[in-house]
Amino acid sequence: MSTPKTSELPAGTRAPLSAIDVVAFLCEIVAFLTLALWGFVAWPFPWNIVLGIATPVVAVVLWALFVSPRAVLAVHPFVRAVVELLVYAAATAAFWALGLLWVGLGYAVVAIAVGLIAGRRRLS
Repeated sequence: MSTPKTSELPAGTRAPLSAIDVVAFLCEIVAFLTLALWGFVAWPFPWNIVLGIATPVVAVVLWALFVSPRAVLAVHPFVRAVVELLVYAAATAAFWALGLLWVGLGYAVVAIAVGLIAGRRRLS
């Protein structure tokens, strides 16, 4: 069973969420929380406040500008994929910097797989 394309839906409605959409959303949230945790934990006092707030804010702004379903800037799908990959890579690096190598590797595999599946669905 395929989901209807956006152009086939009545005005004011959208396709129902799938499991991939939910997992992709969870990957986004984990990335933002991981960047905040990294900023607060990995740096000494005055910088931990700055980086604990700034890193997730920068990631959220990039996500809202380029990757979000209602992105502010309409960009080529390649640019969208690169920005998404950069946010996931930053979260993976943050896990590694916190000494959680296997958690970071697992997160990277799941986030990239979900990003590929969701990206292919958007292009079809």
